[in-house]
Amino acid sequence: MQVIYLLAITAEAASGAIMGMRRRMDVFGVCVVGTVTALGGGSIRDMLLGHYPLGWVAHPEYLFFTVGAALSAAYLVRFMHRVRMAFLLLDALGLVAFAIIGCDVAASVGVHPSIVVLMGMVTGICGGLLRDVLCNQVPLVLRRDMYASVALATGTLYVLLQRYGVGHDHATGIALVTGFLFRLASIKWGLALPVFKAQRHLED
Repeated sequence: MQVIYLLAITAEAASGAIMGMRRRMDVFGVCVVGTVTALGGGSIRDMLLGHYPLGWVAHPEYLFFTVGAALSAAYLVRFMHRVRMAFLLLDALGLVAFAIIGCDVAASVGVHPSIVVLMGMVTGICGGLLRDVLCNQVPLVLRRDMYASVALATGTLYVLLQRYGVGHDHATGIALVTGFLFRLASIKWGLALPVFKAQRHLED
């Protein structure tokens, strides 16, 4: 899980850095957005669960790690021709990895399985939500994208696999790959939840 966590914060820090660069932020802004994206979801989860100290408080090296990942992404992105796709791939990887990590943390404090799945979703989506708010953009989770749904599905699959006897490592691998492919499929084929269309009197 330590490897998965480092992978997740690297991916999310990079996605935050790319978003910050697209908003023409300076070096400090890129580092802040990258760090908030990487560590924000886990911080909100831990506060909701009363799980202290927060991960990055107990391990300050994570701050340096995320800043390094953000700066590296900011440097490398100039050599990429498809920046938007790189952003979506990194964000998808971070989303499902954090969903699994959030489930593990919640399960370790003994909460109900439904809360375990919910905390997985919180961990997965809240970093990206904070990133989008800081960048003055409507958060992905509030748009038609299958975003929170992917986190919920990943967490549910992960919990069910372990409940029915699948080993922890195998459950992690299956949930990670399945969730990632689900997110990519939703991007490629435009899978989305239905949108409520306001009546004219609501629009007025």
